[in-house]
Amino acid sequence: MNMVQALNSALDVMLNRDENVLIFGEDVGYFGGVFRVTEGLQEKYGLKRCFDAPLTEGGIIGAAIGMGAYGLRPVPEIQFADYILPAYDQLVSEAARLRYRSNGEFWAPITVRTPYGGGIFGGQTHSQSPEAIFAHVTGLKVAIASNPYDAKGLLIASVESNDPVVFLEPKRLYNGPFYGRAEEELKTWAKSGHAGADVPLGHYTVPLGRAALVREGTEATVLAYGTMVHVAEAGIADSGIDAELIDLRSIVPLDIDAITASVRKTGRCVILHEASRFGGFGGELSALVQERCFDSLRAPIARVCGYDMPYPHAFEWDYFPGPVRLSEALKATVEYR
Repeated sequence: MNMVQALNSALDVMLNRDENVLIFGEDVGYFGGVFRVTEGLQEKYGLKRCFDAPLTEGGIIGAAIGMGAYGLRPVPEIQFADYILPAYDQLVSEAARLRYRSNGEFWAPITVRTPYGGGIFGGQTHSQSPEAIFAHVTGLKVAIASNPYDAKGLLIASVESNDPVVFLEPKRLYNGPFYGRAEEELKTWAKSGHAGADVPLGHYTVPLGRAALVREGTEATVLAYGTMVHVAEAGIADSGIDAELIDLRSIVPLDIDAITASVRKTGRCVILHEASRFGGFGGELSALVQERCFDSLRAPIARVCGYDMPYPHAFEWDYFPGPVRLSEALKATVEYR
């Protein structure tokens, strides 16, 4: 399966497994979603289990919170992560706090699916990477898959969670490792990150908060998630550095034990994410690594990120941190004296 098929399979499994699961959002019903993730689900499960919603993100998430408190497990879709901001107050002030405010009487077991990141020339309002603003909110979980197998397992785990989850789906990975225009730098890409992967048809989970060791190494640790895992593989191959690659898979909860074990072993750390550098989640990762691994570090922690600028529509492939930039950062980190 590719990632679209894997996500569709996860939703199919959960709709069939739990009658309290339902899906709604803009164009997710009859149309099957802009990226076809929900294709065929309305036909299979009916209008009450998979249905369209008005173009009102705050209303979609507000309704989902009420459904969750009532005992359902809604999976609302926000068509693009950029459009989630009208619903931010519902997520922060209601969903994230409901269990605490009600002393456990009410929960918000909702999974908010949304495509995020660039790569399809969607422009400034269809391409941003806002994961850091959700990671900051106590009470929200944030998951970001890098491959079809993890996408299905993480989505099922999210739907089964009793806490609200923001499930970010990298658009560049929907139909292959680099959905959209091919990047020139990917000529150096290692043979990995295939368009499809072996994905079981039935139920399985990938636990939130458990990182994956993608590549073992001894000279440096690279921390990445989503699309950047594949960029990291390419950059490591190009650099000739024996780097260890950790796919975080979820940034809240964060597998800090896996991170610190790797950095203590290698003594160096490079953090890679698509979002802009200033205020990005890489800053939090850097602080956590420094606090826990200071005595093991042999070089400053490096960050390879998007540039601090409004998202550039026509120049998005120049904006993205690519394999060459990661390769240069790795070499500089290893050569640091």
